Amino acid sequence: MELAHSLLLNEEAYNQLGEVQKAEFIFDWLRYLEKLLLATSRSDVREKQKTLVEQLLSLLNSSPGPPTRKLLAKNLAILYSIGDTFSVYETIDKCNDLIRSKDDSPSYLPTKLAAVVCLGSLYKKLGRILGNTFTDTVGNILKAMKSAESQGRYEIMLSLQNILSGLGAAATPCHRDVYKAARSCLTDRSMAVRCAAAKCLLELQNEAIFMWSTDLDSVATLCFKSFEGSNYDVRISVSKLLGTVLAKAIIFKHPGAAASRQSVRRVSLEEVLELLGTGFLRGSSGFLRASGDMLKGTSSVSRDVRVGVTQAYVVFVSTLGGAWLEKNFAAFLSHTLSLVSQSHPKATQTQIDSVCSRRCVSFILRATVGGLLGEKAQIAAAKDICQAICKLKKVMDAVMSDGNLETRLGSADVAASQHMLVCALQELGNLIHSLGTTAAPLLQDSSAGVLDNVISVTLHPSISVRLAAAWCLHCIAVALPSYLTPLLDRCLERLTVLKSSPEAVTGFSSAVAALLGAVKHCPLGIPHGKGKIIMTLAEDLLCSAAQNSRLSAQRTQAGWLLIAALMTLGPAFVNHHLARVLLLWKCVFPVSPKDLETEKSRGDSFTWQVTLEGRAGALCAVKSFVSHCGDLLTEEVIQHLLPPLPCAVDLLTLLSSILKTYGSPLKTPSVVYRQRLYELLILLPPETYEGYLCAVLRELAADLTAPDIQVAASTFLLPRLCHQDDLLILSPLLQDTDHRFIEEQLLLGNGIACGSLEYDPYSIYEKDVEGDSVPKPLPPTLSVISSAVKLFGVVCAHVGEAQRLLILEQLLDSIKHTKGARQQVVQLHVVSSVSSFLKYVAGSKGHLGPEEMRRPVLALVMGALESPSPLLRCAAAEAWARLAQVVDDGAFTAALAQVSFDKLKSARDAVTRTGHSLALGSLHRYLGGISSSQHLNSCVGILYTLSQDSTSPDVQTWALHSLSLIIDSAGPLYYTHAEPTLSLIIMLLLNVPPTHAEVHQSLGRCLNALITTLGPELQGNSTSVSTLRTSCLLGCAVMQDNPDCLVQAQAISCLQQLHMFAPRHVNLSSLVSCLCVNLCSPYLLLRRAVLACLRQLVQREAAEVSEHAVMLAKDSREELIPDANIREVGLEGALLTLLDKETDGRLCHDIKETLNHMLTSMAVDKLSFWLKLCKDVLAASADFTTVTCVDTMQEEEGDKGDDASVLTIKSDGRPHPFTNPRWATRVFAAECVCRIINQCENAHSAHFDIALAQEMKKRDSRNDFLVLHLADLIRMAFMAATDHSDQLRLSGLETLLVVIRRFATIPEPEFPGHVILEQYQANVGAALRPAFTSETPPDVTAKACQVCSAWIASGVVSDLNDLRRVHQLLVASLTKIQVGKEALSHLYNESASTMEILAVLKAWAEVYIIAVERHKNHKQPLKTTCSEESVGNGSISSDGLLDLVHADLGTLSRLWLAALQDFALLTLPSEFASQLPAEGGAFYTAETSENTKSHYYNSWAFILHATALWLTSTGFVVADPDEGAPNLSRPVTPTSMCQGSSSGAPVKSPEDVYTERIHLILGISVEFLCSLRSDATMESITACLHALQALLDVPWPRSKIGSDQDLGIELLNVLHRVILTRESPSIQLASLEVVRQIICAAQEHVKEKRRSAEVDDGAAEKETLPEFGEGKDTGGLVPGKSLVFATLELCVCILVRQLPELNPKLTGSPGVKATKPQMLSEDGSRLVSAALVILSELPAVCSPEGSISILPTILYLTIGVLRETAVKLPGGQLSSTVAASLQALKGILSSPMARAEKSHTAWTDLLRSALTTVLDCWDPVAGTHQELDEVSLLTAITIFTLSTSPEVTTIPCLQKRCIEKFKATLEIKDPMVQIKTYQLLLSIFQYPNPAVSYPYIYSLVSSIVEKLQEIDKRKPEDTTELQIFQEGIKVLEALVAIAEEQHRSQLVACLLPILISFLLDENALGSATSIMRNLHDFALQNLMQIGPQYSSVFKSVMASSPALKARLEAAIKGNQESVKLKIPTSKHTKNSGKNSSIQLKTNFL
Repeated sequence: MELAHSLLLNEEAYNQLGEVQKAEFIFDWLRYLEKLLLATSRSDVREKQKTLVEQLLSLLNSSPGPPTRKLLAKNLAILYSIGDTFSVYETIDKCNDLIRSKDDSPSYLPTKLAAVVCLGSLYKKLGRILGNTFTDTVGNILKAMKSAESQGRYEIMLSLQNILSGLGAAATPCHRDVYKAARSCLTDRSMAVRCAAAKCLLELQNEAIFMWSTDLDSVATLCFKSFEGSNYDVRISVSKLLGTVLAKAIIFKHPGAAASRQSVRRVSLEEVLELLGTGFLRGSSGFLRASGDMLKGTSSVSRDVRVGVTQAYVVFVSTLGGAWLEKNFAAFLSHTLSLVSQSHPKATQTQIDSVCSRRCVSFILRATVGGLLGEKAQIAAAKDICQAICKLKKVMDAVMSDGNLETRLGSADVAASQHMLVCALQELGNLIHSLGTTAAPLLQDSSAGVLDNVISVTLHPSISVRLAAAWCLHCIAVALPSYLTPLLDRCLERLTVLKSSPEAVTGFSSAVAALLGAVKHCPLGIPHGKGKIIMTLAEDLLCSAAQNSRLSAQRTQAGWLLIAALMTLGPAFVNHHLARVLLLWKCVFPVSPKDLETEKSRGDSFTWQVTLEGRAGALCAVKSFVSHCGDLLTEEVIQHLLPPLPCAVDLLTLLSSILKTYGSPLKTPSVVYRQRLYELLILLPPETYEGYLCAVLRELAADLTAPDIQVAASTFLLPRLCHQDDLLILSPLLQDTDHRFIEEQLLLGNGIACGSLEYDPYSIYEKDVEGDSVPKPLPPTLSVISSAVKLFGVVCAHVGEAQRLLILEQLLDSIKHTKGARQQVVQLHVVSSVSSFLKYVAGSKGHLGPEEMRRPVLALVMGALESPSPLLRCAAAEAWARLAQVVDDGAFTAALAQVSFDKLKSARDAVTRTGHSLALGSLHRYLGGISSSQHLNSCVGILYTLSQDSTSPDVQTWALHSLSLIIDSAGPLYYTHAEPTLSLIIMLLLNVPPTHAEVHQSLGRCLNALITTLGPELQGNSTSVSTLRTSCLLGCAVMQDNPDCLVQAQAISCLQQLHMFAPRHVNLSSLVSCLCVNLCSPYLLLRRAVLACLRQLVQREAAEVSEHAVMLAKDSREELIPDANIREVGLEGALLTLLDKETDGRLCHDIKETLNHMLTSMAVDKLSFWLKLCKDVLAASADFTTVTCVDTMQEEEGDKGDDASVLTIKSDGRPHPFTNPRWATRVFAAECVCRIINQCENAHSAHFDIALAQEMKKRDSRNDFLVLHLADLIRMAFMAATDHSDQLRLSGLETLLVVIRRFATIPEPEFPGHVILEQYQANVGAALRPAFTSETPPDVTAKACQVCSAWIASGVVSDLNDLRRVHQLLVASLTKIQVGKEALSHLYNESASTMEILAVLKAWAEVYIIAVERHKNHKQPLKTTCSEESVGNGSISSDGLLDLVHADLGTLSRLWLAALQDFALLTLPSEFASQLPAEGGAFYTAETSENTKSHYYNSWAFILHATALWLTSTGFVVADPDEGAPNLSRPVTPTSMCQGSSSGAPVKSPEDVYTERIHLILGISVEFLCSLRSDATMESITACLHALQALLDVPWPRSKIGSDQDLGIELLNVLHRVILTRESPSIQLASLEVVRQIICAAQEHVKEKRRSAEVDDGAAEKETLPEFGEGKDTGGLVPGKSLVFATLELCVCILVRQLPELNPKLTGSPGVKATKPQMLSEDGSRLVSAALVILSELPAVCSPEGSISILPTILYLTIGVLRETAVKLPGGQLSSTVAASLQALKGILSSPMARAEKSHTAWTDLLRSALTTVLDCWDPVAGTHQELDEVSLLTAITIFTLSTSPEVTTIPCLQKRCIEKFKATLEIKDPMVQIKTYQLLLSIFQYPNPAVSYPYIYSLVSSIVEKLQEIDKRKPEDTTELQIFQEGIKVLEALVAIAEEQHRSQLVACLLPILISFLLDENALGSATSIMRNLHDFALQNLMQIGPQYSSVFKSVMASSPALKARLEAAIKGNQESVKLKIPTSKHTKNSGKNSSIQLKTNFL
């Protein structure tokens, strides 16, 4: 293929190729040439032009295929437009000659067609340059058309379109001729020709004025004719033509030069609408010929014309645009409604017609009002619709009240208005539904009176109007949940009052049912009591039905309808009424068959009618119960449900005889009864009705074979039974399109009605399958078949085999015995049911049964495989494969395949060939296992042959589709066939005419399957792979150029697959351009393909895709992408616009996903762009008239003049990029803002640091950071939070919350001590205030509470007065909720008020927690973690915030306790349900307990923490005066915990109250922590642990826990579990803190017991004191019963996790293992330190014996931590873990247990071992050198020496080793080590017990003195050396102090010379370094102290050494002055000489 890439055709290479490759080669060359020509310079092109033209023209004669000729023509045109044009006339002549040629052979056809295409292309590109030749050309082409076949006509039309577009107005002379030709083509046999003609005329009308003036009528009639017998594509093209022409007629303002040209009459809107109306009502029969038929009243407009005209209406309005529609809406509405009024009986002759016409009208309104208008205009439109309803209602009222004068007229008038009302009501419902809560102003507007109008129409005499009104109410309730309860009340009240009017009973019961159906869409629900009212009313209706025969049918139906609708509310509502429902169900059927017989003999036609309807209703109610309340279906309930079933089935068998007796009035009721029973049985498990399976089966068979339907309506039955993929080869109508709603009627065929609500009133409460529109149940005659087919599958699979065989035989016979159309119907039903049976058996992995069963099934399926109905063949192929799957026998499968092979070889008719070729594909799909290679080969071979059968496109389509299934299922086995298949696909793609789009679609599926099968192989580089890859890309290119949209969609999905497997080889820019062009395609499937592809692309390379799209938009001409404004707003903006318009759920989901991926990967880099997009969407329709103005405090400098800029939006001159986006789009934009903030969190820190951001922005203006856009973020959040739409308000508040949380701590650089958010406090207040008004729904208020608490807690606002604004909102809410669950709104379910109450309490709890924390931090300034400024802030508000809360704390604490108590009750396991209070808790009712649990789960943790803090703040000491008596009027008060009545209970003592509260808090915490749910949040766990900490901070609860050992152990075990299951360090630390407090509590308890025992037994003997503490007198600790053991487990768990080396099992030996010490992370160190603190506290909890048993463990762990973490740190510091272990050691060693007599000896032994272990750490083990820190180990030794009793360390061997260590350390060169060593020695030397200190002194003093004397020779260089000297001197001074008198003189004599040697005389002092000077000062000062202290020694030394004396005197003199000054400071110097950190670190000595 590389050879094809040259400017001139490489003829050598070309001639060597085979036929197929030649075509490929040419196509590839032409593709390359197109790109190359555009990139080559003009001169180079001219040079080669002549040859190129010759080559291109010669290709004309080589019969090029359709895609090739298109490209060829394009290249010729480009070549001439770049190069010279002089030879172009020759080319045109040549083409004309080719067209004139008389050769009519098929082989010459491609050449002719290519010439036609070339002419079109040349004229399009070169246009007027060729002006003078075009008349001949057009004449020639038109002449050729007369004899052309369909392909020729098709190409000629397209070519003419191109010629017209190129020439523009210059082509006027030919306009009429072209028009004439196109007219005839517009009604051509071939659909493709019709489409082409429509395109040609569409081009023509741009210039041909006569089309939309003089000839307007004939154009319209022509289009109507064209719709007859059209397909979907024709309807799209022709409706576009018709709509555009009519719109043009209205818009066109004729230019001034009108006089010179023919005069143009203006056409009025009325005339145009009249024209369209004619088409809708009379169809194509025109204006003249209609009369004859009209008189006879027979002609019904064919459906395709009506549907086409409907689409034309939509195009017409869309062309004129939204603004036009807004202006002319009233006229348009009245015209559209009049289409179904009685003045045009044609449209509503029969019910079937009227349903279809109504659908069309609804579609027109939905597509225009719903699609083109913004929200404000929609509200205006809704008012217009309301007025229309009101007018119609008035007409009706007049008729109804008119007495009986003209009753006939009355009924006619009622009928007249009914269809108009149905359409108006449905559109009103849809409008309000799509507006959501933004429709609130419409309903509040009393002049519109929406609700009154709709409710009054509920009484209309026509059932369909009543149902439409009910549905409209449903839509209102879904859109505005606050109206749900009031509407329900209003309808129930009307229903009760007007019980005696039949219309009112059906109307209002339907309305109630519809409203109940709305509840599942409204999360806030309805009050629980409504269920009871409805149930009572339903019972009442059912019981009173018999009283009045005029009303019995209506009342019965209404009663059951209400019960059935009630079931949709779910188990919580139904549970309470279940017994009553079951009783009613039982009473509806007779008890025994005998009663049924008597019934049969007694009744008359009317009673049977009522009875059947009643029983059908009951069945429906039970069905509703089974499908909506599955949880209530216990064994017991099922037992109650079953008894009436046998009777119901018996009645089924009697129906036919009853029908015979009473005739046709019972026909519909009996069909409905059957359908209801079947539907119920489908839902119940077959085991429940085992006894009467056979009876049911017989009835089903009868139903299926003796149908009432005369037409085979396969489309409602079969699609479910075919495979989804196979439906693609059938009519495109089965696929999703935007016009599905109206196209459906064409699918069902003429004699059958499409679905409508009046066919099944019970469907009004069901959710519609297709989303939001009205439910569309099919007529009962169809739906009963549908249910029967489904049930047959189940029942047939469960009956005995003999029975099954019998039925199948019977069905087979029934087909044989019928003829003609009847036979088709029976066959359809039978095949459907058998398919359903096979599908069920295959799905349940069952078996067919014995062999003789196969024969009837095979015969049935085989017959259907050769049926003329394609859908039936499709279903049969599926059943064929299922049969093989169920039989599951290789031989049988092979035999089936063989049957198909034989048929395909012998049969010549298309039907058999299509059926069997699909059968082969299906077999492969379900049994990939039949792929023995030989089998595969023969399959592929046959399908190859069939797919090349150009005589029958159908056969090609089915064969190729089947091939694609085989490729899919064969997988890797298919590799051998890949190449031939691919070349077959390419050959067909290049040769099949474009008019056969379905063949191309199948080819696309094959290519897709092939690419998937090859998969990642396609990345390879071998020649074979690259050939395959090139062919795949070539195939995609051919498909992309195909005019059919579905083929283009296939091309896109193929490229998407290729991009997934071989991304480097797909040209991204051309793919993206293809996607952008089709972004707004009118074809839904193409748009879906585009977005699926985009979604995949942006996951990998979002930035590239976005850039390509913008580049394309900039380069391209305007007409490329009309709707998507990529140039202005980028691809992202275009997608947002599309999201706003799109209604298809799947597509919207894909758009959102695509945008989310783009945002994730690009938002940070294109921050301003994304924020501007979101802001534009949010601001586009923000309606600021509703919001009060807010003044911001500090506007930025530039905005001074724009004070209200928070609210106003600067209106620029340019049009806004987003016009009126819908609320859903705005919600998405608000969510995007939150996502952008989250994305920035993971990016540069400057996003949240304004100083850094401004600095980086200065450095490079391209830098962009989030914090710089804070004003925009606040503004967007504000706009969203104050919108009409509740969803948007929630999103806005969420955004505000995110902004507050992220930006609260960022300081404002210009105003130190303030934060940047402070200036926006007015906006925050203004955004929150509307959420607290009385009419706000609870979920919004709850969210706002969360924002309030976050705002108050964030500490942004330091001034209490400013804070009060927001605080006031919370106070108001608190007042509102104090009354408890009774007070809040009755609009919603009780759980909604629980949600609100808990949100308020949680908000207060959060504020209180923060207030207490700040207060704490403020009290201990040392501990403040916050920066300096915030301490400054705190000074104002630390107590202030607490004071704010204090006022309400009394109330709050009561409410908090009540909420916690509720939560405790709700979390009890279900077996305690009976003990719960019957009326519920403080804030929830018993019925809604399930729904409220989630709200309690969300808020309990913070409430718990706050309550614990409050209890600790009272200290459990004072009881509030009002605590004793319960003073809240609610069922359970905090003090009457779980007692029956609060009045009779005695008032409890404060002690009891407190105990209960503690147990409440502990109980909730333990329950939560011991079984952490996977969804438990970190906040809850932390809050819970903090609550426990707060509790244990106070003595009284500690004493409780200390005295209850089991409770302590329980808590410890739970905490251990938390530590094991949660990795978060903060949670583990918090848990350890609680553990520490528990151990403290235990210690206090033990101390207390010891103390009291000592007091009691003061006189007695000390020995007899009982042992307190764990381990008693044996020392044994029992796991599970021991607090200490539990603690040890927990600490070991923490330590071993951080330092695995501590685990002896892991290290392999209990001994010391030499490993390198390690530094832990900061978190790790904290955890280890906390664990060590706990360990060191443990001995105090034990008895002496107990302490002995735990001591080894504790010591092992403590020393282990020391050993593992003793890392040398610079500056001689100790790491935090070492410090902690030393601190713990000190604590352990100084434990009183070491001295207690019982444990003394054991402790001494153990401590000696421990010391040995420490000493052993030093010695290198087996030659490894260890990096341990000597200082840490020396400190440990020192602690042992000083803290234990002397006998531990004074045994010689240990003492000697310790002294050795000190000696060795003194020799170490590191100055820090020396300093430390001196410090430690000082403490040992000063130890009072000489036995300990003297050995050290004897061994070490001499070396210290030597070292000090050395310093004299070597002057100290730096401060550390100076420090060494100072420390040494201190040691010697200390020795002097402790020495006995007789030795003291010697020591002083040693010391003085050393000191004096450092003195400097006055000369030296001036020049000395600062170090030497400090040394001098230090020495002098010490001398001054020593002199007076030991004067005698001093004097004698001075006397003996005059040199010293002289030096001293000189120094003193020289220093006289400065000493005076320096004495005060020198004290400081002395102190600071010790490094302060060291002082802190070593305070454990």
